[in-house]
Amino acid sequence: MTTVTTLGFPRIGAKRELKAALESYWRGDTTAADLQATARDLRHRHWQLQRDAGADVVPCNDFALYDHVLDTAFLFDAIPEAYRTLADSDPLAGYFALARGVQRDGTDLRALEMTKWFDTNYHYLVPELHADQDFRLRGDKPVAEFLEARAAGHAARPVLLGPVSFLLLAKTVDGSDRLALLDRLLPVYADLLSKLHDTGADWVQIDEPCLVLDLDDAARDAYVRAYAALAKGTRPLLLLATYFGRLGDNLPLACALPVDGLHVDLVRGKEQLDEVLRQLPKGRVLSAGLVDGRNIWRTNLDNALILAKYAQGHVGDRALWLSPSCSLLHVPVDLAGEKALPVDLKSWLAFARQKIEELRLLADALQDPRAADAGLALARDRIESRRQSRRVHRPEVAARLASPEAGDIDRDSPYPQRRIAQATLLGLPAYPTTTIGSFPQTHEVRGARARNKGGKLSDADYETFLREETERCVRFQEEIGIDVLVHGEFERNDMVEYFGEQLDGFAFTKNGWVQSYGSRCVKPPVIYGDVSRPAPMTVRWSQYAQSLTDRPMKGMLTGPVTVLQWSFVRDDQTRAQTCRQIALALRDEVLDLEAAGIRVIQIDEPALREGLPLRRADWQAYLDWAVECFRISAAGVADDTQVHTHMCYSEFNDIIDAVAAMDADVISIETSRSRMELLEAFVKFRYPNEIGPGVYDIHSPRIPTGGEMLDLLEKARAVLAPEQIWVNPDCGLKTRGWPEVRTALERMVQAAHALRRDTAQAA
Repeated sequence: MTTVTTLGFPRIGAKRELKAALESYWRGDTTAADLQATARDLRHRHWQLQRDAGADVVPCNDFALYDHVLDTAFLFDAIPEAYRTLADSDPLAGYFALARGVQRDGTDLRALEMTKWFDTNYHYLVPELHADQDFRLRGDKPVAEFLEARAAGHAARPVLLGPVSFLLLAKTVDGSDRLALLDRLLPVYADLLSKLHDTGADWVQIDEPCLVLDLDDAARDAYVRAYAALAKGTRPLLLLATYFGRLGDNLPLACALPVDGLHVDLVRGKEQLDEVLRQLPKGRVLSAGLVDGRNIWRTNLDNALILAKYAQGHVGDRALWLSPSCSLLHVPVDLAGEKALPVDLKSWLAFARQKIEELRLLADALQDPRAADAGLALARDRIESRRQSRRVHRPEVAARLASPEAGDIDRDSPYPQRRIAQATLLGLPAYPTTTIGSFPQTHEVRGARARNKGGKLSDADYETFLREETERCVRFQEEIGIDVLVHGEFERNDMVEYFGEQLDGFAFTKNGWVQSYGSRCVKPPVIYGDVSRPAPMTVRWSQYAQSLTDRPMKGMLTGPVTVLQWSFVRDDQTRAQTCRQIALALRDEVLDLEAAGIRVIQIDEPALREGLPLRRADWQAYLDWAVECFRISAAGVADDTQVHTHMCYSEFNDIIDAVAAMDADVISIETSRSRMELLEAFVKFRYPNEIGPGVYDIHSPRIPTGGEMLDLLEKARAVLAPEQIWVNPDCGLKTRGWPEVRTALERMVQAAHALRRDTAQAA
């Protein structure tokens, strides 16, 4: 009988229960025991949900209070020395200090660097290692959660991040070779596998997602050495899990490793199935990732069944597992709670539970085709309904995409000329200060929005509230001396959702939450059809804010690539085509902002690097259309209108040519957690335009000192021309509280003023 299983499940809960529990614990309102009780309840609820949906085996140890990579580092005692005393005395406090930083009772620790998990919008904490790193088991989380699942009556498979991927995803603080630590790490993995075997685990899933990347000889050798070592001794059977793409030239390596099963992504890499079946040694289990674990569209089960039958014919029932393409971490929990979606649109969607039900139907069809006929017919009808729907395809959008306007991607003049025009118009001082856009979304702001949506606060009263909040924000920025202001975005719920709600072609769920990092959850819009802008989206609030001040006010937009990346995107046309539709809609907004007197416009693209394909051979095609889409959105404004963009938590070295080709007048980037490391790419490239290297890490509650900010700016000034440098936080401030924001921004402005005085004295 074919086995149905999953590689991982969403942690946060259908109603973000984990978020609420974490933030309550961090505020001190609840205890560690309360937090762990919520976590335990979520694990049990999710195991049972998977079983009820049709899974034969459920994953365990895929749950994390904050991040699974951080869990791995903590489990193997890869804890930087500065955190060790706290981690030893209070493990939970040490864990969260690594994730968020801590600043209390004489303890002042920054958070670990955070970056994107491959090409997803999930962020992981980057482990910090050094040449003399030792590893040991700290606690027994994988064993304990396996025992917990088994005691609850579930057939469970522990999940571990593999040793080679763990090292490749980490960084060394002393410049040493990460993979040189492999021989120290492997005995600890072997010890853990032995403990899991002794506890009764039949299988362990070892995730090695780096096998879908371009690997050098050293990394390939590391895989060979690692799994030769782990194959020895007493251990459970090992499922090697790869995902997020095809194995490509790493397929022979993956098939040759001495493991007992191999998971492959047959959504992003369905073309690899034939070669996998040829190279997979006889007797190995094949876990076939047939259902998309990263998007919410129903699977074309007829096509998936063809692949499943082909695989079954080669490996047999008992050696075939049916799975999602990757962990279901990246999709919402259950579609059942979505009562407000149009009936036809809802029928096209599948969340985590529905994806497992699809896998169950496929497995049943392999076992007894007649018993699955009704389910397959219903699935077929849903696919056809979507294909023919008039709400999906709009001729006027296709016509605009084919017009000459869609090919207009150039500003009137090159940057040096634009810079002169902008300096004349804006009259900014040296080292101008600004923020990235949003200000704190306080309990009062969120409450007013909820009351307005629920009919308990009139539109007129809500409008008055937003105007007062906006004016308060503007006055605060004037008071502390910010040079280019923002309106605070109090009317906005999310930087993508807010725009999607005003664009045609988007739909929204009520509980479609996914985890971005820690307790930060997002509810991605669903792009189901052709995109256009019926009316201006941001002009009214930007214009109102500008009327309150003589200082320049930034118009704030989310860029086309980021809107695309942070949505669930239609899969019936290319992502490039959808992105161009979004770009043209945003172009209309940019031109309307300019016409309304807004002469500084920020078009955020934090997801540009995130969307980069995992294989270098695929990069250029993506970068070509991604850069083109940004330029479509910005083209058409006058030379003296200053266009900003923003990117965060990205490695820029590989894409710096494309970043420069975007031709934004100013780019702000995250550099505080990396201590200006991310600035190096711009320096080596001799980036010609202006740069705002973020000096305040807004993803941590820790408030940096003025001296720290000044030190970061001095590092920037040592490698950039003074006229290039802007001073700003590394991201928007919506998740922070007003007291910390006030203090941090006051210190930031003071640091900028210190640089101005120093520059004036030197002159």
